[in-house]
Amino acid sequence: MLLGPRSQVSGLRFPLSCLVLCLLVTACSRRETPVDAGVRTGTLHVGNGAEPGTLDPHLVDAYSDMRVITALLEGLCAADERTAQAVPAAAERWENSPDGLTWTFHLRAGLHWSNGEALTADDFVQSWRRALSPKLASSYAYFLFPIKNAEAFNAGRLADPGALGLTAPDDRTIIITLERPTPYLPLLIANVAWYPINPRVLTRLGGLDDRNTPWLKPANFVGNGPFVLTEWTSNLRIVVTKNPRYWAAAAVRLNGIVFYPIENPDVEERNFRAGQLHTTFTLPLSKIARYRAGEASLLRVDPFIQSIFIRFNVTRPPFDNPKLRRALSLAIDRETIARTFLHGSRPPAAQLVPPGMAGYESSAHVPHDLTTARRLLAEAGYPEGRGLPPFELQVRNEEVQPLIIEAVQAMWKRDLGVHASIAQLELKTAIQNQRQLDYAVGANGWVADFADPVAFLDLFVTSGGSNWTGWGDPTYDGLVAQAAQTADPRARFECFQQAEAILLEQAPIAPLVFGARTYLLHPAVKGLEPSIIGINQYKKVYLQGP
Repeated sequence: MLLGPRSQVSGLRFPLSCLVLCLLVTACSRRETPVDAGVRTGTLHVGNGAEPGTLDPHLVDAYSDMRVITALLEGLCAADERTAQAVPAAAERWENSPDGLTWTFHLRAGLHWSNGEALTADDFVQSWRRALSPKLASSYAYFLFPIKNAEAFNAGRLADPGALGLTAPDDRTIIITLERPTPYLPLLIANVAWYPINPRVLTRLGGLDDRNTPWLKPANFVGNGPFVLTEWTSNLRIVVTKNPRYWAAAAVRLNGIVFYPIENPDVEERNFRAGQLHTTFTLPLSKIARYRAGEASLLRVDPFIQSIFIRFNVTRPPFDNPKLRRALSLAIDRETIARTFLHGSRPPAAQLVPPGMAGYESSAHVPHDLTTARRLLAEAGYPEGRGLPPFELQVRNEEVQPLIIEAVQAMWKRDLGVHASIAQLELKTAIQNQRQLDYAVGANGWVADFADPVAFLDLFVTSGGSNWTGWGDPTYDGLVAQAAQTADPRARFECFQQAEAILLEQAPIAPLVFGARTYLLHPAVKGLEPSIIGINQYKKVYLQGP
């Protein structure tokens, strides 16, 4: 714009000086960060560790994926964060028959899918039939095996889904008939494997048991949780927004959540400090002490029912030899790993089942015993490691597990003369390789879906959906099955003690450390309770400014 006559310019001197001052103030003021904007708009920004492999509740494998799914879908029951006990969710109540074989669940009135369709009891029944479908091949299908005929149906020995112990006599009632008494059934049902999908949507898009049905595209997504999927940009972010048709929408105080798949903990921590995240997935181990000393209010260390261990592929020589596997396990100094390499952030694990699992305490342990390890290595045919070919140790590309595996690698080389290389893989690739037995030795972890030892020991039954070792033992299987039929808690736990002793002796796995969740949390985040299974109900969370 051209300037006017001199008199007009002179008359604008004061306003121009004000403008310059305003520009200086604006330049010096802090720009609103996503965290600040999130507090203002009710949008939570969450670091989530890794790009999800899927958000299908019947196909999911990874804990980080489950954290997103729980915002989008809801089962009959939920797990209380602090106690891990079952609480009502889509079902308002339930009862169990005296013989423990029949459970009746009553849905809340007025449940709807996010597209406005009524959510009925039959939708749950069809969802569970899908989860058990042999064609779908869900690795979590065994979570539904307490249902009458479920295991036979999943194995293809029974073709009629109507033979499953599932009925919906009316729109709000579900009756589940079991193969055996399962007193922890409501805890099982709180797991994502029991979450519902909208059967009409999936049928319209290609079929209920088609793994490639595009129902997870935001334009197609229909859920029943407190939030709906509105954006999924691969390797960038997942955005969910409040579902107005959720039964408790009035109590949901967040308007949205943005999940970021940040695999590098250092990058995530920098993003937190820059105001990009309200909470991180984890915290670099090297920075725990600094936060404890200077910014303890931002640091959360939550109990976490997790076991991190090494899997051996027993179908691949030389790891078909239990003496070799046992020797490698005995040579691991878990105390040093936990104290030195993990900065005391996680306790050492000399057994599979973490302590405090419904009162179960493991009696069998794997000691650090180099004398026995060297003897067994020689008996396996590899004295002082001679003759044992170098092998690859696969581990997911994150912070904690590679540190542990580097320590194990050094211990094996120093104390046994065993040489292993390390391959760091993306989470999806690491899981796929182990599931398909496309590995020799691999590190992984397991987070309990409910607080009972069966959540860990059921993993390694022969041909179990998550038994990615190729190992099986009929005595072990029998003890786990016997525990499932045993109502007396002491007798049930004794079956588990014997089974765990077999597992540690045969060593298809080598336990390493137990879990803990160490992460950063912005002071504005309220209602995010410590969860011993690591899953939060986001409908309880809200943001509150200073």
